[in-house]
Amino acid sequence: MTIRRVISPDVAEPPPERWSNCLVVDGVAYVSGMTARGGDPEALGRMDEYAQAKVIFGKIKSMVEAAGGAMSDVAKITVFLTRIANNTKVWEARREFFTGDFPASTLVEVSALAAPEILVEIEAIAYIGKGRR
Repeated sequence: MTIRRVISPDVAEPPPERWSNCLVVDGVAYVSGMTARGGDPEALGRMDEYAQAKVIFGKIKSMVEAAGGAMSDVAKITVFLTRIANNTKVWEARREFFTGDFPASTLVEVSALAAPEILVEIEAIAYIGKGRR
C-alpha cells in the first residue's frame, strides 16, 4: 500500500499534526471534509448554502487536481448540512462542477458544524489510479 499526502496551493493546510486535507492511497484520493471557511469569518457568515457549496466544490476540485485527477474522477461525495431544507442550493452548485455521471452522494443533516457560520461541509473520494476514463 502506498500513501501520498496531497497539498494544493489553493487550499489552506490544517495546523500540523491535526489531519490531512487529502491523501492518495493506492490510486484513490480521499478529500477531507471541506468548508467555505477562509480568512474572513464575516464574509462566511453572509454566505448561504449555495455560495458555501460553490467555494467548497472549488476546494475539492483543487485537491483532486493536485492529486492528479479531475472532477470526473470523483466517485463519491458526502454532504453535511445544518439546514437540510436548503439542499437544493447545494445541488445547484454541484451542477456547476460535475457533468455526465454525477458521483454517488450521501446527504446528512447535522445539528452543527465546526463553527456557527458554517452551513455546509463536503468530503469526496476520487479514483485517480490506472484505468480511469
